[in-house]
Amino acid sequence: MMTSWFDSPAEAGERLAAVDYLADDGIATSVFLAAALGKPLLVEGPAGVGKTQLAKAVAEAAGAELIRLQCYEGLDEARALYEWNYKKQLLRIQASGERAWEETHDDIFTEEFLLERPLLKAIRRTGPTVLLIDETDKADVEVEGLLLEILSDYQVTVPELGTIAATRLPYVVLTSNATRELSEALKRRCLYLHLDYPTPERERDIVLARVPGIEAALAERLARTVATLRALELKKSPSIAETIDWARTLLALGRAELDEATTAGTLGVVLKHASDHARAVKELGLPAR
Repeated sequence: MMTSWFDSPAEAGERLAAVDYLADDGIATSVFLAAALGKPLLVEGPAGVGKTQLAKAVAEAAGAELIRLQCYEGLDEARALYEWNYKKQLLRIQASGERAWEETHDDIFTEEFLLERPLLKAIRRTGPTVLLIDETDKADVEVEGLLLEILSDYQVTVPELGTIAATRLPYVVLTSNATRELSEALKRRCLYLHLDYPTPERERDIVLARVPGIEAALAERLARTVATLRALELKKSPSIAETIDWARTLLALGRAELDEATTAGTLGVVLKHASDHARAVKELGLPAR
């Protein structure tokens, strides 16, 4: 079983804050329980609210290695779990000459020719490991079946090598943007945490933590401006990371306040569609450029 990486939800929150991830009570409790119970943590919410960053922060706070499986349409078992190094195997077969196939077969299906992918790599590690299965909703349903098998027993059967079981359970974080509904079977195996965009006050605190040198008043104005932008009907709302980038942009430009001209001139940091620019300029009454 996995032993808890954190002594309490409060300690989890403190250690996350130490690596500049400001977690509220709900997040800190979920992070603690996922470790204490040895269960995967499914983090769902819109893009840009800090789901991936949470997994990275847990790894950094715990001194663990982060292993990431980026999901996408068409992801298969070979890319997620393991595959054989076919080119190297072919060279070995060619070099074996007249040897019997039975002997050659035993030579080429060994550890030397096994290519670990994220899931197998995370299971085989003996040190503390955070396995991030990112954007799970983008993968095909077949991949969910593979995840169910892995997350149920934390073991993998490689026909040529036998069953490989985890000696130390990884801390597993699955993220989803909710573009499609994940199966109930997968959800049952996980703790669930929903993340939304932070309040302006919390986003101000995030900016102050992540952008050294920024004045509190400017961070406050930035956070409230971003909140206003998110309330508009945009193709893509600004992420927390883009808010941080905007703060760094203002520092790089030497701007001490976010006036209308500065806002209009730097909107490209947070808005990435021409229609979103036009809507923001109109709704915020910004000067056209």
